Amino acid sequence: MDQIHYSIENEIQERCRVDIYRKFQGNGALCQIEEGLFLGSLGDASNKGALKSSNVTHILTVANLSLPLYPNEFAHKIIEDTNLMQYFDECFSFIDEAKRLGGGVLVHCFMGISRSVTVVIAYLMKKHGMRLSQALEHVKRRRPQASPNSGFILQLQQFEKTLRGKEYEKTRLDRSALVCQSIFSFFNKKR
Repeated sequence: MDQIHYSIENEIQERCRVDIYRKFQGNGALCQIEEGLFLGSLGDASNKGALKSSNVTHILTVANLSLPLYPNEFAHKIIEDTNLMQYFDECFSFIDEAKRLGGGVLVHCFMGISRSVTVVIAYLMKKHGMRLSQALEHVKRRRPQASPNSGFILQLQQFEKTLRGKEYEKTRLDRSALVCQSIFSFFNKKR
């Protein structure tokens, strides 16, 4: 009896959440950023038909929602904080996992304009070596309403500096390795 009560209670909660979230309804088509990566709103996240037809298997929620929509249908990750940069690597792993398993991931916030856009831009910067301006332009071509707020832009600028610093260090180390290799080759020829 308790199991039936629990099942009915879960179904009611899910339906209530979907009804409440419909006010953030998307246009019915998910915004594809690249193969296996979609960007959207809470309305898009509540559209099970569009999610299934787009082969979405994972949902990354970047909003203050304690309970995921369709908890038994999709893998979920919820990031509720506004300091998104500290969660970038965790988000990237979640996105990569969905792609590795042959599925797709919807990254969404309430409106699909700021928080979720920030995570997707950071992902493009890290995975494809894009600069912030390139990644933002890429996303805006696919989702014109994309507009991270000033606080998220600052986080993305800081992230870009971090990435460029790592890139510079890698280039410097690569050059050092080439110099060492050249010196080693030179001395080996002398023998």
